[in-house]
Amino acid sequence: MALAPEQTERYLRHILLKEVGIVGQEKLLGSKVLVIGAGGLGSPAAMYLAAAGVGTVGIADADKVDLSNLQRQILHSTERIGQAKVLSAKDTIKSINPEVSVPVFQEMVSSENIMGLLQEYDFILDCTDNFETKFLINDACVATGKPFSHAGILRFRGQLMTYVPGKGPCYRCVFQSPPPKDAVPSAKETGIIGAMGGVIGSLQAMEAIKYLLGIGDLLTGRLLTYDALKMEFRMVKLPKENKLCPACGKIG
Repeated sequence: MALAPEQTERYLRHILLKEVGIVGQEKLLGSKVLVIGAGGLGSPAAMYLAAAGVGTVGIADADKVDLSNLQRQILHSTERIGQAKVLSAKDTIKSINPEVSVPVFQEMVSSENIMGLLQEYDFILDCTDNFETKFLINDACVATGKPFSHAGILRFRGQLMTYVPGKGPCYRCVFQSPPPKDAVPSAKETGIIGAMGGVIGSLQAMEAIKYLLGIGDLLTGRLLTYDALKMEFRMVKLPKENKLCPACGKIG
């Protein structure tokens, strides 16, 4: 794939990087990333993937834009209140980079449809806000051999880890199972500072880009946590794969 003159100009700051160059940019243009959740995390992640020239950025989300979303979900705008989030997301992504393909899936991710959703993609971003879906994404990615980035944000804190088959523990190895219902308060109950999505969602996009380019050190086997009030990042080394893990473990 030869870059057109307009593409060379658009991606010049990438091309100047020895870790990317023309070959790397061509890799990004030929890559596919699925963003599950078009909210606080998915907004900056999808926008930076599109700006970077990832050729296909799929968006899966069943919700519609609500006024209370706009404090942090920068894919959307006041004029789009009531519109499906996936359609709002597509409009924003196309305005950033018209050449990006944006398949949209206006549906709740479930055990019935997740395998089909993942099938065509090279990397998955878990940008969801509930534990059941996070475990579902993990188990489906492990079963299909798909790498993915997990992230979570609440109040002034966030966390991030990456799973690559054979390179470290999966989400279920670390957290085992969803907590009991109502054991962990949601953002609706405790609040969330809007910029947290920008910090952690951008890091998810960075993990995807590094994976697609085959550069740098991914957050495999490590959990990155961020406390915005203390302006403190911490890297937590995770235990090795759990051989008894029902998702990725190998018994015997």
